[in-house]
Amino acid sequence: MNRPSAEPIQLPDKKKLKAYLITTITRALESAQPALSERNQLVQQYLQEAFASTKLKLPETIRAQLFREILDDILGYGPIQPLIDDPEISEIMVNGAKKVFVERDGKLIKSNIVFESDQQLLNVIERIVVPLGRRIDHDTPTVDARLPDGSRVNAVVPPVAIDGPCITIRKFKKEKLSIQNLIEYGSLTKDMAEFIRACVIARLNIVISGGTGSGKTTLLNVLSSFIPEDERIVTIEDAAELKLQQEHVVRLETKTPNVEGKFAVTTRDLVRNALRMRPDRIVVGEVRGGEALDMLQAMNTGHDGSLTTLHANSPRDAISRLETMCLMAGMDLPLKVIREQIASAIDVIVQQSRLKDGSRKVTSITEISGMEGDTVVMTEIFKFEQTSIDADGKVIGELKPTGIRPFFTPRLEVAGFKLKPEIFGARLSDMLTPRR
Repeated sequence: MNRPSAEPIQLPDKKKLKAYLITTITRALESAQPALSERNQLVQQYLQEAFASTKLKLPETIRAQLFREILDDILGYGPIQPLIDDPEISEIMVNGAKKVFVERDGKLIKSNIVFESDQQLLNVIERIVVPLGRRIDHDTPTVDARLPDGSRVNAVVPPVAIDGPCITIRKFKKEKLSIQNLIEYGSLTKDMAEFIRACVIARLNIVISGGTGSGKTTLLNVLSSFIPEDERIVTIEDAAELKLQQEHVVRLETKTPNVEGKFAVTTRDLVRNALRMRPDRIVVGEVRGGEALDMLQAMNTGHDGSLTTLHANSPRDAISRLETMCLMAGMDLPLKVIREQIASAIDVIVQQSRLKDGSRKVTSITEISGMEGDTVVMTEIFKFEQTSIDADGKVIGELKPTGIRPFFTPRLEVAGFKLKPEIFGARLSDMLTPRR
């Protein structure tokens, strides 16, 4: 006896069903106006009720996926929410609705995530920036913002973005990295870590230089952890992302202009204001313009131990960038005067690099030791020497001292750090050989 075949389940148009459920839930939320703490639970309740009202029977896997997408749309950031939740992804790059790339383990790969339309992508961008009091539209087509978890966001929309809205999200690990983590990752050696720690506690002025995505902010967070608890720290950022562990911290963030283009608060404004706040340390997330001159003047007038980052591919390039940014301040200073300011203000440049295999390393620690004629004199204390690339594309090399002790060694000793000569590459056999 032949058994009758089961009727195939007729799947509805997923797009229409999803739109119906989202509209129904949104209307219910507008009517109920729940508190923020109740919103999550209420959305899930409304979703169950709205779906039950359709009397549809879907396979469990399809229903679960539909529910997850709807919750991501209403409570999260749409299709990219799973990428934000993935701890292995460090960066999300949306180049229009149909092209979403991610960085995983230092490698860029294209994901299978897509947006239904440019409008859906625009809705996600607005969901990020509007709660922060920012705006993005035809007249203000770029914006910097941050997610509640601290992730940094940059968005660009037409007419500036020719192929549709773009969004870049730089994620940061939820657990705070320590210097020991960086040593384990091979980003720097134990001797380099001990040296940098001594420099921070001894109140040397340090600039972290590096390219985009090289790990400057991560390193700045780690270095700031060495600042003693009894010091007052003022941090200045475009979009607050530093996570200082000390208690006595004042966090300042720039403000974009209003609709009329007025009432902006720039990094330069905040650096000047910070000087009136009795700071022991000033930490600037990144210098990009004329605020570099104010930062140097602060370093030269008693605010030792300041930290900042800038974009540059080498310590020498970092000096050139500082010169250019100081000229942007509009003070019409001679270049030699600016170089003298830099030479007297900056003590150490830490060069952070992202290598070809995606790994991030401190590739140079350089002392600024003064001026010789019109040139800023620089002495490399530690460096990374690449020797080869293995069959898997991994960069092989060694982080090692150059054998030169810095001129500011007495300052470290006054602060209680008598670093062993071996840290700087001196061999024990050389030190034991009697002089003739």
